[in-house]
Amino acid sequence: MTTADRDLVAALRGELAAIDPSRPCDREAERAGLGAGGRSRDPVVARLAVRLARRGRSEPPVEPGQGTAAPAGEVAPPTASAVAAFDWDGRPDHCRMAWLRGLFLDRGSLSVANGRTHLEFVVTPAEAPILAERLGAAGMPASWRVRRGRGVVTWKSGTVVGTFLRRIGASPTLLEIEARQVSRTLRGELNRIINAESSNVRRSVAAAGRQLVAIESLEAQGRLGEQPGVVRMVAAARRDMPDATLTDLAARLAVHRSAVQRALDRLERMAEDEVGPLA
Repeated sequence: MTTADRDLVAALRGELAAIDPSRPCDREAERAGLGAGGRSRDPVVARLAVRLARRGRSEPPVEPGQGTAAPAGEVAPPTASAVAAFDWDGRPDHCRMAWLRGLFLDRGSLSVANGRTHLEFVVTPAEAPILAERLGAAGMPASWRVRRGRGVVTWKSGTVVGTFLRRIGASPTLLEIEARQVSRTLRGELNRIINAESSNVRRSVAAAGRQLVAIESLEAQGRLGEQPGVVRMVAAARRDMPDATLTDLAARLAVHRSAVQRALDRLERMAEDEVGPLA
């Protein structure tokens, strides 16, 4: 990624880490997500973990039936079952999204390089299918695989990534990411169109040059006047309008475009039979 892309992703992580959930159960769920891995070297995540822990000391544990996770004021130790330990089925959607926000900050990474969006979670091999199943149940299907002994849950769809980030609380920075992605897509499409048009122009100029050479050659041999009327009309129009497209010639002569194409092809073939390939 470019420096600007990295700064934008860092700003997104900072925005998510600055969210202060209003519900105690959401704060507890986010603590559980943060405790699942251990991105302790990330100062943004470290500060968030400290803030949530301080808030949690003054709050009672989550009531029975709301799910299980770390007791208030504590962060769950990173274990192979940390993902499975969160009571996904027993928690409401707002708790699930808070947990996913913590999990993304702790074990997620986002790339927006070259106009492509890629988000992945790095978990244990046993956790990967569990997390992928939960994301699918939330309407955000993800793929998973084992890479170098670690489970990797991945999204490569910009639409799904945008939905996920929006659901876990991203807003201003996500809009900037999406705006940049749209801008890059438009630039790429514009470049593709320009390149295609440039190629078409080059081919048209080369074809017109061959046609003019063919017309001059046939006229010098006295063979142009022997051609059918439509062919002679097309030859005259090409001389008068060397830069015109087939459509322009057809419009001037009030004939079908295919008739113009056939006439010019005939002229080229006849000249090549006499002098060989035209330049």
